[in-house]
Amino acid sequence: MIDPRWLLKALAITLAVALLLAWGTLCLLWYQGQWQLVLHPSRTVATTPASVGLNFTELHFADDATGVPQLHGWLIPAASADTLTPAAPTALLLHAADGSIADALPRALTLHNAGLNVLLFDYRGYGRSVGQHPTEATMQQDAAAALNWLIATQHIPPQNIILYGNGIGASLAVTLATQHHDIPAVILDAPDGDLTDRVAHDPHSSLVPARLLFHETFPLAEPLRTLTTPKLLISYASSTPSTLANAADPKTTIELPSLNNPTLIPTIQRFVDEYISHPTH
Repeated sequence: MIDPRWLLKALAITLAVALLLAWGTLCLLWYQGQWQLVLHPSRTVATTPASVGLNFTELHFADDATGVPQLHGWLIPAASADTLTPAAPTALLLHAADGSIADALPRALTLHNAGLNVLLFDYRGYGRSVGQHPTEATMQQDAAAALNWLIATQHIPPQNIILYGNGIGASLAVTLATQHHDIPAVILDAPDGDLTDRVAHDPHSSLVPARLLFHETFPLAEPLRTLTTPKLLISYASSTPSTLANAADPKTTIELPSLNNPTLIPTIQRFVDEYISHPTH
């Protein structure tokens, strides 16, 4: 005869181990899919710069070790021409977490109208760029690859390049600026980052130790506090977010009701004229 108490203990241990294994599996699945909580890429590129009246060159660049281009993008000249305008600064546009480069076209148009050349591209996992899905690490690598392409392939001096980050792209731009002190200016448009608290309060994170497992943080506030590169900080709120208010000088802060506000383009132009030289090639 088997003692019933032993059976109950064995059953309890078995259930506890099963629950622990199930919870561990849940944590692993959450860890592997955490990018989906903050990044929402689209493979659809429904429009091109031509839809807003811009000339552009379609690009496939940043080859991997086998020679296959990894990134897809558009090079939009400042003037109505087919090539870059040599005397104009060039903006590297790092778009937000949602959609694709098609969704960033209004910002590319704003920069064009402010007199800048624009490189707009999709990170791996977005649009027509390769890759299964994006992560903070791969997006940061792609931002660096795009900057290197402008410098090494298009022979644009770093001193004539502006980093423009929208949403999550602001975190990428700030990190890139800390690594390239020869970049003279950064524009952050509705910057987003420091996502740990947001994810920890997400209902999808309620059953896992999110703060321990989460690594798609996109740091912003801390690097901004120490970044001395001149910054134009654009927000669409009634008051400047503390992340921007605590950014290191020199900085210019502007609060707008919307992207289409008529004061934005002249503000960008004044900022560019103050901090960017205009070399001729």
